[in-house]
Amino acid sequence: MVNLPNALTVLRIFLVPLLVVVLLTRARHGLFLGAGIFGLAVLTDYLDGYFARRRNQVTRLGILLDPIADKLLTAAAFISLVELNAAPAWMVMIVVGREFAVTGLRNVAANRGILIAASGLGKGKMVAQVVCIFVLLLGLAYPDLRLQLPFVSVTIAQAGAAALWAVVALALVSGAEYFRQFWRGTARTASERP
Repeated sequence: MVNLPNALTVLRIFLVPLLVVVLLTRARHGLFLGAGIFGLAVLTDYLDGYFARRRNQVTRLGILLDPIADKLLTAAAFISLVELNAAPAWMVMIVVGREFAVTGLRNVAANRGILIAASGLGKGKMVAQVVCIFVLLLGLAYPDLRLQLPFVSVTIAQAGAAALWAVVALALVSGAEYFRQFWRGTARTASERP
C-alpha cells in the first residue's frame, strides 16, 4: 500500500529526469525552472521524512527508496552542472563515487547483519550538496553577481566553487566515517562468533 511519505519519495524520483531535461535543453529561463524543480524535489525529501515519523508510516519500501531518491537527485543535478560547465567533472566524480561506495558498503553491512545508520556528517553533506547546487545554478544565471562578505567580496560563481570544495571535503570525510563504522561493526561481529 502506498502511503503519503512513499508517494513523495516516488515523486522525487520522477522529478529527476524532468530536472535534467529542463537544465540541459538550455531553454529560456531553464536555470530558474530547474532550480524550482530541484527545490520542489528537496522539499519532498523533507516532507517524506516528516510525515513518515509524524504519522508512524515508516516502511521498508520508504527506507529503501528514500536514500536512492536522494542520490539520484543530487547526482543528476551535479552531472547536469558538469555539462553546463559549472562544475569540474573530477570533483563531481568524487561526490558521485562516494555515494555509490557508501550505498554498496551499507548493503554489504546489512547482509552481514550490521546496521550503519546515517551519520551527522552524511546528513551535513546532503545539506551542503543542496546549498552548493543552488549556488552553482545561481552562479550560472548571474555570474557577475557579487557577495559582500565580512573580509572579502566574491562573485556568486566563486562562492559556488568554494561550496563545491566543501562538498568534496565532506564527501571524503563522511565516506571515511562510514568505512570506519563498517570495519568496526565487522570486527565486533567477528569477535562475537563462537
